[in-house]
Amino acid sequence: MTFQKSALAAACALAGMMIASGPAMAIGGASGPHVTYPTTGKIGAVNMNPYGIAPLTAVIRNGGYTVTDVSVRIVPKKSGQEIAYKVSDTQVRTHGGIPVFGLYPDYRNTVEVSYTKMSEGKTERVEKETYRIYAGPANIKTAGYAGVKSVFPKATVKKMDKAFSDRLYLINNMIAATPNTTRAVWNNPMGGALEWNRYPQNAIYDTTGELRWYMEPSTIYDPDHLYKAGIMMGFRQNKDGAFTWGYGQRYVKYDLMGREIFNRRLPDGYADFSHALDPMQNGNYLVRVASSDHARPDGKHVRTVRDVIIEVDPNGNVVDEWRLWDILDPYRDNVLKALDQGAVCLNIDASQAGKTLSADQLAEMDTSDKFGDIVGSGAGRNWVHVNSVDYDPTDDSIIISSRHQSALIKIGRDKKVKWIMGAPEGWKGDFAKKVLTPVDKNGKPIKCEDSKCEGDFDWSWTQHTGWRVDSKSNKDIFYLSVFDNGDARGMEQPPMPDMKYSRAVVYKIDQKKMTVEQIWEYGKDRGHEWYSPVTSLTEYYDDKNSIFVYSATAGATYNFKTGAFESAPNPYINEFKWGAKEPSVEIQLESTSGYQAMPVDLKKAFGGK
Repeated sequence: MTFQKSALAAACALAGMMIASGPAMAIGGASGPHVTYPTTGKIGAVNMNPYGIAPLTAVIRNGGYTVTDVSVRIVPKKSGQEIAYKVSDTQVRTHGGIPVFGLYPDYRNTVEVSYTKMSEGKTERVEKETYRIYAGPANIKTAGYAGVKSVFPKATVKKMDKAFSDRLYLINNMIAATPNTTRAVWNNPMGGALEWNRYPQNAIYDTTGELRWYMEPSTIYDPDHLYKAGIMMGFRQNKDGAFTWGYGQRYVKYDLMGREIFNRRLPDGYADFSHALDPMQNGNYLVRVASSDHARPDGKHVRTVRDVIIEVDPNGNVVDEWRLWDILDPYRDNVLKALDQGAVCLNIDASQAGKTLSADQLAEMDTSDKFGDIVGSGAGRNWVHVNSVDYDPTDDSIIISSRHQSALIKIGRDKKVKWIMGAPEGWKGDFAKKVLTPVDKNGKPIKCEDSKCEGDFDWSWTQHTGWRVDSKSNKDIFYLSVFDNGDARGMEQPPMPDMKYSRAVVYKIDQKKMTVEQIWEYGKDRGHEWYSPVTSLTEYYDDKNSIFVYSATAGATYNFKTGAFESAPNPYINEFKWGAKEPSVEIQLESTSGYQAMPVDLKKAFGGK
């Protein structure tokens, strides 16, 4: 017998033994191919982490049947939070079965599902089928520093109103800088901001503080790859339930199960996404980027820094752009001279805490060849630092939050400024005419002098997020939610660093009268313990008529004598009933740097009613 015949005989014998061992081991035979994986229920097998980036999800495959009318319930731990949702037939078809979300990590979960099963025209009703699904321990990379105690931050629930007890909160955080995430620097042309790179720490917590979802990003994020690195920022849940965000040179869209809808490089004329990607009502996206090659008036070519907004359609075509150096005054430096140089957004340097740039230092920098993610005037430096963008469909305008101008600015499609919500100092010519006038609840002007106002009004300072409250606004009255970080408040640094505070604020703007009224605030009375020098969010949610707030870099232990941080931040999640002075929800996270956070809507995510 030849070697080939011997090998063939051996293979046949092996196949025969596997067939004889039972259906679960069969790989083929006279009757044709057989499924070799186990099925534990009445349809298909359980496929854990089906798309590779969401380990606490699974799909119960349809097993070749038509499955409709799906409901899912994750049985909670004792005193835990139930997760239950309906699934649209579209989502069942898309995932090839029943999508399971919200498994506890390192736990044998009990999952109850109900559905209608159809095969060859026959319908069978399965009322309640139970699956036991083990999900492994939560595990992603950590910074490895002495202060790190766990892979994901511990969440301590300090206050939870029953009206909010069904919430799920997504946190968009990041671990501390590591050696392999801080090596890339653009130098062709000069400048840019790619040195911003931190390993992502994105997760969803329930209202008992339990982790119920997290992203394992290794298949889409690579700190050693220029076009797969960068800080993940700007998470927004779209109308279709999927999430959009960006990082570095990419903007992406994935659903809650981890299925990729798109993952694109920025168009070639633009670079360095961070902070904001806003889904527009027309189906397009507003993306905060920079120019990848800008020719300055002095002939120098630079990569600009956080000063371009582009509108892209669903196919990735750039249908419009707002080049802010052409629209605003890139040499207004009032706020730049007052910024705490120890906390210029995420470029935190404790050795520079409390220090500011003098007029001479700023002038010297402006005439130098120093470009990039540094505070300075003019294109090619961090002069405007846009950290949010929103769209107003009533007049086809965008609203930007500029940290380094301490201003919220509305700009039309014609690239003309409509109003400026910020202190008037330094705005010249036509810009000065666009600064809103503060008024009290009776419409009477409030006296302001040297960036400080009397009564219950303050401008926002180095703020993050400036979003329109859509359901309460119209073409004349505009409600604006803002997280007022509070650095450089009043165009100065306070005598003592612990005098700083942050606020969540809602303003009411009369766009015809060009006035602004402060109608709600929170945080001033909590002082420095709630102060977030950078990042954070304030946003209105219509489903509960509430204001959600994330004070994302609060709670760090700071040594005012040595000028050093002695712990990572301990951020606060708060949610308020509209107009309430105190929060209905308070959850504190331990030892983590946050960017933003938000409630997650499972009805949107799974299309259920």
